[in-house]
Amino acid sequence: MDDKARALAALRDTFDQWKNLTTRLREPEAVAPLDGGLSVKDVVAHLRAWQMVSIARLEAAQSGREPVLPGWVAGGDPDADSDEETDAFNARIYETYRAQPWPEARRAWRDGFMRLIALAEAIPAETLADRMRYPWLNGYALIDVLWGTANHHREHLEELA
Repeated sequence: MDDKARALAALRDTFDQWKNLTTRLREPEAVAPLDGGLSVKDVVAHLRAWQMVSIARLEAAQSGREPVLPGWVAGGDPDADSDEETDAFNARIYETYRAQPWPEARRAWRDGFMRLIALAEAIPAETLADRMRYPWLNGYALIDVLWGTANHHREHLEELA
């Protein structure tokens, strides 16, 4: 199995785990605050927001342009290695999506995840692995975007377990 196939398998497995969790929850359970104050809905909306960055990158790769990042990025660098900047992004995400109803948050996450997988499937393995192809990835490859998405979802799933 090549790197692309492994990344896609990891994404599908992660998607299935989240789908199983989210389909069992009714709105009262999904919006109930957990330890730390966020709800499952808030976490799903958070994942969806970051997923939008990954989708923007894959769409940009397919169309040969710079990524058009979501509005909550507001001119910042989503790859900044600063806890302060990440915390600021996450606070913006929370404020943007906190009033979103559970079914809408879940649907947006699910549809976005399926879009991400479809985009990744359409990009050749050698393009996904090329670290020099997209200067706006600062030395990373698109395959790293896929792994980052899978790992981010797993990290939050472990927190909920």
